[in-house]
Amino acid sequence: MSEPRAPEPVERFLADNRADLVETAEVLLGHDTANPPGHTATAASWIASRLEGAGVDVERIAVDPEKPNLVATLPGVADRTLCLVGHLDTVPFDASEWSRDPLGERDGGRLYGRGATDMKGAVAAMAHVALAYAETDAAPPVDLQFAFVSDEETGGDAGLPSVREAIEFVPDACVIGETTSRDGRCAVSIADRGAIWLTLEATGEAAHGSRPMLGINAIDRLTAAIDRLKREFGTRELDVAPEMEPVVEESVGFHGEELDAETVRDLFRYPTVNLGVIEGGSAVNTVPASARAEIDIRLTATVETHDALGSIRRCLGGIEGISVADVSWSRGSYEPIDSPLVEASTAAAESVVEGRIYRRSATGGGDAKDLRHDGIPTVEFGFGTDTAHAVDEYTTVDALVRNAKAYARLVGEFAARVDDGTAGSDDR
Repeated sequence: MSEPRAPEPVERFLADNRADLVETAEVLLGHDTANPPGHTATAASWIASRLEGAGVDVERIAVDPEKPNLVATLPGVADRTLCLVGHLDTVPFDASEWSRDPLGERDGGRLYGRGATDMKGAVAAMAHVALAYAETDAAPPVDLQFAFVSDEETGGDAGLPSVREAIEFVPDACVIGETTSRDGRCAVSIADRGAIWLTLEATGEAAHGSRPMLGINAIDRLTAAIDRLKREFGTRELDVAPEMEPVVEESVGFHGEELDAETVRDLFRYPTVNLGVIEGGSAVNTVPASARAEIDIRLTATVETHDALGSIRRCLGGIEGISVADVSWSRGSYEPIDSPLVEASTAAAESVVEGRIYRRSATGGGDAKDLRHDGIPTVEFGFGTDTAHAVDEYTTVDALVRNAKAYARLVGEFAARVDDGTAGSDDR
């Protein structure tokens, strides 16, 4: 592990107040912020009162009073801004399926509850870093900003999008506290994949199930079209830019204990095509006259999504009875592997854990994608467990402590790596 770059008073505060950090996480877990409905007002108010009590400037932004957002700022020495971002809402839970209290239960070194690792544990660590600087009167080397937002799990507009519309939100870099470690392997997520969500509709001719030759089965047409899409488009090698090659290789290394190397490479070499929803037919003894499917297609960063969409339309064009009813899409994004933010995040992680820190691509994508496309260098980085969205979700006390230390040290690591004119990022 490398030497830290946090002020000594901040390091001492974090070491002396571990119990308070754990209690902060427990309090946050005790607030039910499952989305939907995603009511985060009481949790946000509690965080705001803690920060304001320590003298931190907190701005409240809410287009929906039940889904407020907080932006806390600590002035720094240099004219740069580093923003730590965490969301307060969680996915829903069914308490009857849990063996632990989904609103928080401590068992030794584990802290159970919905959102423990996604991402109330990271939010608690970020808040603790803010308190460490505020209560010790240590000036951050750059302006330090914290955005605690709502409405992330459903991709709603009441969260980070509303913050960006309401205020001048232009940090020089962002760190989102998503858990990026798994089973002892640690990583910083510096890229994500583009997505195409496709709705296909098929038409046919109804007939009695005992005489199917008198009709045209819409489900058969639909499944044949999907098979063609997987066979012709899904096996077409993607045009991935050379700068993504080291990111792909580190992603292969990160996933090496779960999947063989070629399987992971193929995840980035070819599109993934997943049939998520299929609907059709009204009775077992009827030839269906209509059917629909929803398909999730993912593409490695640097692949032009609109070009892929054109290939999809050509693949499906001319198939009788098949039409594309709806399309939504996004471009993948990435942060250069040698950028100041990636180097700072990697160094911060190396300062709190032994072993390699992988700089990998996420297989999905969230708020980081939009921030990168708007020219704000962004990574996802956090310690936790591979239990997000699962029954008996939990994080560990060790992960909470490591997050707080790493986020505090990342501030100095980032400041040490950026000079005037170097912190920004091109639109990707």
